[in-house]
Amino acid sequence: MRVHYFSDEQLEELRRNAYVDKVSNKAITYSEVFKQHFMDELHCGKFPAQIFREAGFDTKVVSKQRIENFSRRIRKMADRI
Repeated sequence: MRVHYFSDEQLEELRRNAYVDKVSNKAITYSEVFKQHFMDELHCGKFPAQIFREAGFDTKVVSKQRIENFSRRIRKMADRI
Protein backbone atom coordinates (compact mmCIF):
# COMPACT_ATOMS: atom_id res chain seq x y z
CA MET A 1 0.00 0.00 0.00
CA ARG A 2 1.35 3.38 -0.99
CA VAL A 3 1.55 6.08 1.69
CA HIS A 4 -0.21 9.31 0.77
CA TYR A 5 1.54 12.40 2.09
CA PHE A 6 -0.40 15.58 2.73
CA SER A 7 0.75 18.88 1.26
CA ASP A 8 1.20 21.93 3.48
CA GLU A 9 -2.13 23.32 2.25
CA GLN A 10 -3.92 20.04 3.00
CA LEU A 11 -2.36 19.89 6.46
CA GLU A 12 -3.63 23.38 7.23
CA GLU A 13 -7.12 22.50 5.96
CA LEU A 14 -7.21 19.37 8.14
CA ARG A 15 -5.95 21.27 11.20
CA ARG A 16 -8.86 23.70 10.90
CA ASN A 17 -11.41 20.87 11.17
CA ALA A 18 -12.82 20.64 14.69
CA TYR A 19 -12.92 16.83 14.44
CA VAL A 20 -9.14 16.53 14.02
CA ASP A 21 -7.00 16.18 17.15
CA LYS A 22 -3.67 16.05 15.29
CA VAL A 23 -2.36 15.65 11.81
CA SER A 24 1.06 14.95 10.36
CA ASN A 25 2.16 14.76 6.77
CA LYS A 26 0.96 11.14 6.63
CA ALA A 27 -1.56 10.55 9.44
CA ILE A 28 -4.74 12.00 10.94
CA THR A 29 -5.86 11.53 14.53
CA TYR A 30 -9.60 12.07 14.81
CA SER A 31 -11.26 13.35 17.99
CA GLU A 32 -13.30 11.07 20.22
CA VAL A 33 -16.30 13.26 19.40
CA PHE A 34 -15.89 12.46 15.70
CA LYS A 35 -15.48 8.75 16.37
CA GLN A 36 -18.75 8.70 18.32
CA HIS A 37 -20.47 10.87 15.70
CA PHE A 38 -19.24 8.52 12.98
CA MET A 39 -20.62 5.44 14.77
CA ASP A 40 -23.96 7.16 15.39
CA GLU A 41 -24.28 8.18 11.77
CA LEU A 42 -23.34 4.69 10.55
CA HIS A 43 -26.14 3.27 12.69
CA CYS A 44 -28.51 5.73 11.00
CA GLY A 45 -27.61 4.21 7.63
CA LYS A 46 -25.22 6.81 6.25
CA PHE A 47 -22.24 5.86 4.15
CA PRO A 48 -18.74 6.59 5.50
CA ALA A 49 -17.80 9.11 2.78
CA GLN A 50 -21.07 10.97 3.35
CA ILE A 51 -20.32 11.24 7.07
CA PHE A 52 -16.86 12.64 6.34
CA ARG A 53 -18.23 15.18 3.85
CA GLU A 54 -20.94 16.33 6.26
CA ALA A 55 -18.27 16.70 8.96
CA GLY A 56 -16.41 19.18 6.75
CA PHE A 57 -13.73 16.91 5.31
CA ASP A 58 -12.68 17.03 1.67
CA THR A 59 -12.90 13.33 0.80
CA LYS A 60 -10.34 13.78 -1.98
CA VAL A 61 -7.83 15.04 0.59
CA VAL A 62 -8.62 12.38 3.18
CA SER A 63 -8.84 9.68 0.45
CA LYS A 64 -11.16 6.78 -0.06
CA GLN A 65 -8.61 4.35 1.40
CA ARG A 66 -8.26 6.30 4.65
CA ILE A 67 -12.04 6.54 5.01
CA GLU A 68 -12.41 2.79 4.47
CA ASN A 69 -9.64 2.02 6.98
CA PHE A 70 -11.13 4.37 9.56
CA SER A 71 -14.58 2.85 9.08
CA ARG A 72 -13.17 -0.65 9.54
CA ARG A 73 -11.38 0.34 12.77
CA ILE A 74 -14.46 2.07 14.18
CA ARG A 75 -16.65 -0.95 13.42
CA LYS A 76 -14.16 -3.25 15.19
CA MET A 77 -14.13 -0.92 18.20
CA ALA A 78 -17.94 -0.92 18.29
CA ASP A 79 -18.03 -4.72 18.14
CA ARG A 80 -15.81 -4.91 21.26
CA ILE A 81 -18.14 -2.72 23.31
